Amino acid sequence: MPNNSNDPKRKTIRVRFNFSWIYLLLVLGIGWLLLNNSGANPQKVEWAEVQEMFQGGDIKEITYVRNNFKGDITIRPDRLAKYADKFGGKVPASSPHFIFLVSDKFDAEKEFGALNSQLPASEQVKIIVENDSRAWADILEWLVFPLLLILMWVWMFRGFNKNMGAGPGGAGGGIFNVGKSTGKLADKEKVNVTFKDVAGLYGAKEEVMEIVDFLKNPQKYTSLGGKIPKGALLVGPPGTGKTLLAKAVAGEANVPFFSISGSDFVEMFVGVGASRVRDLFRQAKEKAPCIVFIDEIDAVGRARGKNVGFSSNDERENTLNQLLTEMDGFDTNSGVIILAATNRADILDKALMRAGRFDRQIHVELPELKEREEIFLVHMRGLKIAKDFDVHFMAQHTPGFSGADIANVCNEAALTAARRNKTEIDRQDFLDAVDRIIGGLERKSSILTPEEKKTTAYHEAGHATVGWLLPYSDPVFKVSLIPRGDALGLTWYLPDERKILSKSYLMDQMCALIGGRVAEEIINGEPATGALNDLERLTRIAYNMVQFYGMSDKVGELSFFDSTGARGYDLTKPYSEKTAELMDQEVKDLVDEVHSRTMKILLDNKEGFVTMAKMLLEKEVIFAEDIEKILGPKVKPSVDAETQQTEKPEADE
Repeated sequence: MPNNSNDPKRKTIRVRFNFSWIYLLLVLGIGWLLLNNSGANPQKVEWAEVQEMFQGGDIKEITYVRNNFKGDITIRPDRLAKYADKFGGKVPASSPHFIFLVSDKFDAEKEFGALNSQLPASEQVKIIVENDSRAWADILEWLVFPLLLILMWVWMFRGFNKNMGAGPGGAGGGIFNVGKSTGKLADKEKVNVTFKDVAGLYGAKEEVMEIVDFLKNPQKYTSLGGKIPKGALLVGPPGTGKTLLAKAVAGEANVPFFSISGSDFVEMFVGVGASRVRDLFRQAKEKAPCIVFIDEIDAVGRARGKNVGFSSNDERENTLNQLLTEMDGFDTNSGVIILAATNRADILDKALMRAGRFDRQIHVELPELKEREEIFLVHMRGLKIAKDFDVHFMAQHTPGFSGADIANVCNEAALTAARRNKTEIDRQDFLDAVDRIIGGLERKSSILTPEEKKTTAYHEAGHATVGWLLPYSDPVFKVSLIPRGDALGLTWYLPDERKILSKSYLMDQMCALIGGRVAEEIINGEPATGALNDLERLTRIAYNMVQFYGMSDKVGELSFFDSTGARGYDLTKPYSEKTAELMDQEVKDLVDEVHSRTMKILLDNKEGFVTMAKMLLEKEVIFAEDIEKILGPKVKPSVDAETQQTEKPEADE
C-alpha cells in the first residue's frame, strides 16, 4: 500500500483526555453496583426457622458463604405460596428468598448433613458451601466515597465549573476563586472607541483630554513636580454617555481598560467584596499605565452609616473601606487612573470624594441643541433617511433628550417606517417615534363615549390656551386627542433650554397645568378625575416654591432642602409644627391664586378656547400653527431676563 503519511488531506485524529471522563466512569461504576445489588429482596430468618423449612421439605437449595457466615435459601417453586405472608402477600419472582446468619462456630458440613439425612433422597436439599471472592467489588465499595470526596475537592480547587467564567487575570470560577475580581479587561489593541465616536459632550471631553495627556506624556507633568490625578468621577443623568466617554479615554490614551460594575463587589459572602477590590487593583498595577472604570459606583460607595438594617460590620462598608485604602495607597506615579460613573453623587461617602482619591468631578450634562444634532448624525449612520430630512428640526424638537433617548428615537423611527412599508425614514416617522417614547403607545382600541371625548377635548384645549397666552409658559407644540399610555389626551410643550427658574415662570407653569381642570369646570360645571397627574405636579411645584426656593412672603427666604443628604433617614422635620401649618396655608393660598388667574384667562378667551376644542374634536391632532390662527401669536415676556431649566417636552394629560 502506498504511504499516505504525507498526504495533506489526511487528518490526524487526536484523542484528548477530558476530566469529565472520570466522572462518567464513576457514574457507571456506581450504576453497576446498584444493578448488581438489585433484584431479589430476601427476608432474614433464624436458624430454627431454617430447620423447620428443612423438615417440611420446602427448601430447594442453600448457598452458604463460609467467610461471611451467611446463607442464602431458595424455596421450591411449588412451596412459595406457603410463605407469601412474609413477602407482603406477594410471591417473590427471584431467588434467594431467605437469608440467615450464624456464628463463626457454625459447622456447615455437620449441620446440613444431619438435616439432609432426615429427608428422603428425592427431597434432599442441594447444599453449596463456598468462600466469597468478590474482592474487587468490596474494594470499589470502600473506595467510592473517598474518591468522590477527592474529586469534589479537585473540582473546587481547580475551578472546574466553567459556567462561572474567568476573571481578567485568567482565573476560572469555583469556590476558591470567589474572591477574584470579575472586572473585564480590554487590552489597548481591543479598545477602538475614541472621541470621534462620542458626539457632543464638549465640556466633558475637554476635561478628560487632560487625563489622556497624563497617560500619554506623564513626564511632562512629573518633571515639574506635579502628580498624576488618581481618579475622576463622571456625574450626570442616565443615558448621557458616561460609560462611552470612559472607553473613549482608554481608546485615546491607547492603554488597557478595566471595566467593572459597583454591584460586582457586593456578595453574600463576608470579605469577598474587599478581596475583589484588592485583586482588581493588583491586576491594574501589573498593567499600568491603565484605566480602571467602575460603573454605578454608588452601589458600593454609599455613605457609611446610612445603610438601614445593617450593622457597622456591613459587607458593603468593608468593601468601601478597602476601596478607600487602595485608592489612597498607590505610588505617586503608578500610572493607574480610576474613572467612576454615577447619577447619584449626593449619596457617595465624603471620604471617597475627597482630594487624593477622586481628584475631580466631571459633569456629563444633557446635550444641547448642537450636540443633539451630532448625536442624531451618529445614530443615523446605518439608517436609510429621506433626502429632505432636517436634522436641525429634530434636534429642536427633542430638548432634554439624552444620547440614549436619541438612539431610542432613531431606532423607533426605523421600526415605525418598516411597519408602514416605507423604503425611507422621513420626518413624520421620527415625530411619531418621539410621541411614542414620551407619551406611550397609541391605544387604538380605546373607545371613549362622546361625553368623555368632549371633556377630554376641552381639557386639552384649556391646557393649550393658558400655555399659549401666558408669557413665561413653555411654547405649545402639539395637542392630541389620541389616547397614549395612561392618558386620554396630551398637550406637548417645547421648553426652552435654560437653567434657572423664575417665580413668574413657575406661576405660569402652574396655570398651564391647572388649565385643563378649570376648563372642565367652565364647560361641565364640575371637575372630573382626568386632572390627577396635573394636580400632582402642581402641588409639587407649589411646595417646592414655599419650602425650597424661598418664594413665599410669609415663610420668607428659608429653604429646608437637604442637598448634602446629611439627614439621611432622619424622620424628624427641620421645622416646627407651626411652620408646617404656615407652609401648608401658603401652598393653599398659592394654588387658589393660580386657580383664579387661570379661570379669568379662560373666561376672557372663551370663544377661542371653545373653537380650539371643536377643531380638536374634528382633527384629533392640532399643531402650533393651528393655535396661532385661533389665538394669534404666542405671547412672549417683555424682558427675557429669566432663564429656565432644561426638561424633556412635557405632555399634560
